[in-house]
Amino acid sequence: MTKKELLDKKVSAISLGCDKNKVDLEKMLGRLKEYGFEIVADVDYADIVIVNTCAFIQPAEEEAIANIIEMEAMKKMGRIEKIIVTGCLPERHFSEMKINFPDVDGFLRVRENTEICAKIEELYGVAKSKKYSEGHRVLTSSGTYAYLKIADGCNNACSYCTIPRIRGRYISEPMDSLVDEAKNLLDQGVKEIILVAQDTTRYGEDLYGKNMLVELCKKLCKLKDLKWLRIHYAYPEKVDKELLDFIAKEDKMCKYLDIPLQHIDSDILLSMRRRLDEEKTRDLVSLIRTNYPFIKLRSTFIVGYPGEDGIKFNKLCKFIKEAKFEYAGFFAYSKEPNTASFFMPKQIRERVKLSRLKKVQKIQRNVMLEKASQERDREIEVLVDRFDESTGNFVGHSQNLSPLVDFGVRFVDNGCVRVGDFVKVKIFDFDGSDFKGEVL
Repeated sequence: MTKKELLDKKVSAISLGCDKNKVDLEKMLGRLKEYGFEIVADVDYADIVIVNTCAFIQPAEEEAIANIIEMEAMKKMGRIEKIIVTGCLPERHFSEMKINFPDVDGFLRVRENTEICAKIEELYGVAKSKKYSEGHRVLTSSGTYAYLKIADGCNNACSYCTIPRIRGRYISEPMDSLVDEAKNLLDQGVKEIILVAQDTTRYGEDLYGKNMLVELCKKLCKLKDLKWLRIHYAYPEKVDKELLDFIAKEDKMCKYLDIPLQHIDSDILLSMRRRLDEEKTRDLVSLIRTNYPFIKLRSTFIVGYPGEDGIKFNKLCKFIKEAKFEYAGFFAYSKEPNTASFFMPKQIRERVKLSRLKKVQKIQRNVMLEKASQERDREIEVLVDRFDESTGNFVGHSQNLSPLVDFGVRFVDNGCVRVGDFVKVKIFDFDGSDFKGEVL
């Protein structure tokens, strides 16, 4: 096959897992577009399908496997020609996957993402061409916001986490490269950039010998076309006055912080290899609530971790009631091979984990409903992300609402709203999953 014939093939992708994984896929699609391929959103119109997988915990692996099996079935029916599996699953189980998925044509480990064009050339017997740069990322979100991955890997070695084994040690991206990538995103119409990494708050320590997160934010906020800058995955021990003051004073910084706390009991936190105990965790939340009350907080927690008895779980429930996080996610502990917690005694039975998960989620839902009721009659600035044809509503988010993970804001068009606009919306209701408002 010639390269010209190869370029008649259409490529589609299935994006699974976290927003960091999404960035990896968008960069691969950028390389493919630079090569000359047409990228299509629907796998039904594709010849080549990339399944970009997550393998952080067992449910993520199961989701990835289900998608691979579905693509194998489509290939057997002649609906697609080639399947390439990328991301964390082949990184974690490379040898087994080649055996278990014989209809998959190629597997790429995480660090082989840059070889996506060469892999497709190989599969179709096309002479290998030059190495293609990533070009502009092909955004898989609405295009009004985009994630900027500022580092890969992690050095924290939390006892339950597989990321260091999958992704390796923490490696920061050079600041100049990140600023250039941000400029490219803004040139594509992006209005908000969300900084992500396994731990954003250690940015630059490996590369520059000191923490450079605030310095990076300063450089990004100088970009003329950037409207909002948001920080996700700020580890609690690194959230200090310098960072909080900068978020407070800089107009472009979203008054929002995602801080994964994971638990509140000191024994559990120590076993998890987290660096703050209960007292210091409470002090951090109190500091933000007292001195920076306008900063909305999101966090994540694990229930059913080994050794979490009823007393420790009830302490977590009480903390969730008291802290009143605007947004929080909860996960049942997943016993993952090759992690320290895998071998720990006092493992919790699955049914107990699920029971605790439901209980703490219910507590947070009551907190959320109370918080949401306080938003009624407020006027907020909303970035319009998309139009929902099924309801006839526009859907967007505010500075205090991170897209996809938090609630949306729904409103009816007043005749002059477009996706990508910033509009003033008055909130009048909350339906349990989204705010409802009217354009002013």
